[in-house]
Amino acid sequence: MVKKQKTISERKLLGIAGTGWMFDAMDVGMLSFIVVALAQDWALSPGEVGWIGSMNSIGMAAGAFVFGILADRIGRKAVFMITLLLFSIGSGLSALVSSFALFLILRFFIGMGLGGELPVASTLVSESVPAERRGRVVVLLESFWAVGWLIAALISYFVIPEYGWRIALLLSALPALYALFIRRDLPDSPRFVFQQKEKKPSISHNIKSVWAKEHLRQTLTLWILWFCVVFSYYGMFLWLPSVMTLKGFSMIKSFQYVLIMTLAQLPGYFTAAWFIERMGRKFVLVTYLIGTAISAYFFGTAEELSFLIISGIFLSFFNLGAWGALYAYTPEQYPTSIRGTGAGMAAAVGRIGGILGPLLVGYMVAQNSSVTNIFTIFTIAVLIGALVVGIFGKETKNTELAG
Repeated sequence: MVKKQKTISERKLLGIAGTGWMFDAMDVGMLSFIVVALAQDWALSPGEVGWIGSMNSIGMAAGAFVFGILADRIGRKAVFMITLLLFSIGSGLSALVSSFALFLILRFFIGMGLGGELPVASTLVSESVPAERRGRVVVLLESFWAVGWLIAALISYFVIPEYGWRIALLLSALPALYALFIRRDLPDSPRFVFQQKEKKPSISHNIKSVWAKEHLRQTLTLWILWFCVVFSYYGMFLWLPSVMTLKGFSMIKSFQYVLIMTLAQLPGYFTAAWFIERMGRKFVLVTYLIGTAISAYFFGTAEELSFLIISGIFLSFFNLGAWGALYAYTPEQYPTSIRGTGAGMAAAVGRIGGILGPLLVGYMVAQNSSVTNIFTIFTIAVLIGALVVGIFGKETKNTELAG
């Protein structure tokens, strides 16, 4: 017998899910600063630094795939809590290690938690909000990512130089307490609860359904889009403080300039949230991805400090606005029975790009390639994503979720 579904206000739902999202961003953002300190403390090569980001993405790919499928079996809320605990405990433990190999292993499990939580949280929120506000609310959910990055930048700027990277990692373990707190406040998705009255299809059936004829076009579009966006994002942003040091700035100055650039993420999200219900998902995705590509190119070619910071600000603005639209757009492509599976599989393919991006940068830095050449590659990748969604993407503005 299905229990009566507990209700929650839209604002409270956004606050609870968004706080989890914020802690995710805090961990990823802090990692980009920690690798700079780790490279100095452990005398890591550029290739080893690249593996830190890539191992994180390998875990995210596995987590998005596994937990996306689980979300359609045991519920969005249960998976949301499991993934929060997984990456929180992993972050706390990684502060205690002195072995590079063990640090990489823990980054895999942290990545699993991160990769599983993001598509599941956006699916939960997407299924709980009316069609006319759904896109805006999911983009606002994504805006908590900017808050998490800002907290990471502040902790990194004030804590790492003074107290070391281990203390910073311990601070990122706080979400474990939050995961226990939300148990009594967060109801599961009403669409998932309703779905439990029907017979559950098998996991293999759900995976095959994502590739069924009626979903083939949106699946291919999402997979290419996710790969291009994640490849470029993790290639650029995990290396951002390191790129600043490559351009001749000290670790402290690099952290300071990245903090300034990070502030632009919030208006990027808020403008995307405003446009997404007025102009549509495809308009926001294409416009903001093209803006990302142009900004990435000029960031890579910038020599003067003022031009570097301005292009970095626009890069943060457009790229994170595009991310917000991506998370709003993805769950809308599938019916309830396979929504978690479809969103999780798309995110998992994207994380393959997240594996390759940081590795590519590490390899190219080791080969003494210029920052211009590195960022030109990411510019092309983002433009491919914009082109694919512009031509083949299905507009879902104001449409009711299927199933």
